Amino acid sequence: MSDSFSFLFLTSFIFGHSSTFVKAIHSGRVVHDKFLEWSETYGSVYRINILHHVALFVTCPDTTKEILMSPKYPKDDLVYKHMFNLFGQRLFGNGLVTARDHDLWYKQRRIMDPAFSSLYLQGLTGTFNERAEKLMDKLGEMADTHTAANMHHLLNCVTLDVITKVAFGVDLDLLNHSDTTFPKAIEMCLKGLVYYVRDMTFQLYPKNRKFINEVREAVKLLRDTGRKWINERKMAVQNGEDVPKDILTQILKTAGSEENIGSDDEELMLDNFVTFFIAGQETTANQLAFAVMELGRLPEILEKVKQEVDDIIGMKQEISFDDLGKMTYLTQVLKETLRLYPTAPATSRYIPKDITINGIHIPAGVMCVFNTYVCGRMNKFFEDPLKFDPERFHPDAAKPYYCYYPFALGPRSCLGQNFAQIEAKVVMAKLLQRFDFSLVPGQSFDILDTGTLRPKSGVMCNIRHRGQNTTG
Repeated sequence: MSDSFSFLFLTSFIFGHSSTFVKAIHSGRVVHDKFLEWSETYGSVYRINILHHVALFVTCPDTTKEILMSPKYPKDDLVYKHMFNLFGQRLFGNGLVTARDHDLWYKQRRIMDPAFSSLYLQGLTGTFNERAEKLMDKLGEMADTHTAANMHHLLNCVTLDVITKVAFGVDLDLLNHSDTTFPKAIEMCLKGLVYYVRDMTFQLYPKNRKFINEVREAVKLLRDTGRKWINERKMAVQNGEDVPKDILTQILKTAGSEENIGSDDEELMLDNFVTFFIAGQETTANQLAFAVMELGRLPEILEKVKQEVDDIIGMKQEISFDDLGKMTYLTQVLKETLRLYPTAPATSRYIPKDITINGIHIPAGVMCVFNTYVCGRMNKFFEDPLKFDPERFHPDAAKPYYCYYPFALGPRSCLGQNFAQIEAKVVMAKLLQRFDFSLVPGQSFDILDTGTLRPKSGVMCNIRHRGQNTTG
């Protein structure tokens, strides 16, 4: 339509289109595929209703650029304010992901930025290597005993080990002690978030009460653990003790130079502590698992990326920061993985004033949703979009114009994207350097949608040392 935007037939006068989402979730379908279907049917902007809220789904690149690149459009109430608490227990609070007030967000970002800069993370490359080596040791044991590896589980363990060590100087050793309360609490919070955000009736049913209480306990465990680690580090600094040169130390150092540090700053630091683990750990594990899955299905691409790793790092055990920058094809593989399987599929913004999208007048007071999963699978943006093709991201290829944003865009883009991609490259490079792997036959490779995307199968692989024959 030229003078109004498309809207879907309401599935419920009261609940709007919410029941469609809930049905998709309960059927095991990826809800983003429904948004993809609607985007292809109704065009670059269409309206849906969630209770009395109006949301516009937008795939127009120019509008994506205008809204996501500008601080004029805050994060919306419906999604982000809803994540302040989880079933009544403070979760993300006013952390970097959820803060809607620009000044509050900017103060936190100013404190956090130095610890996540490429320059600072470069000095932590040794710790990334050290944690990744523990995964290689585990995979070596599995290769020796001909044990199939659940790669998603192992990658979940190593990414959580990395973030606790690199960020907080804590050694959990989850590859050998994965049956502990901390990773279970993260998993429980993720499950709780899915139900809490998507199904507004979930809390009304008595049968869900036990689960809700377990989620509340999980949130409390994460925040209590964070408070303990942060306070121990503060005390060590005050006592003049040697402390790790990790992300927490850098954050405390930067925060100490800030003026007007208020009584709520400890709670804000805990908000970001929870954010790091829930929004940062599993997402990288999922990206790596999907990359392994696609490489296992595509031997030509696997051989090409292995050759690049061999050429650049050879038999070196310690991968340097400079080495990572030379692995252009591995970078392409990881970018293509995020195109098909973005770990944060969507983001949204509140529209405070009337705007125009594709000649359509949009009144103030609505929410605009931008979905990189949808855009990444649309023919109008990517030729043969379901084909896994790293050449799309060759340095000489045309850059996608505001239709590829796995880490969001603009001032609210993901703070941890440098951290995540250094981690992903170190782990993948070591895996490709040391091992051959093949997918266990007969697996289902459906996507499981749990707020972030994960491979349903777990990605079961047969692991062999490089150079070892298939019977050896």
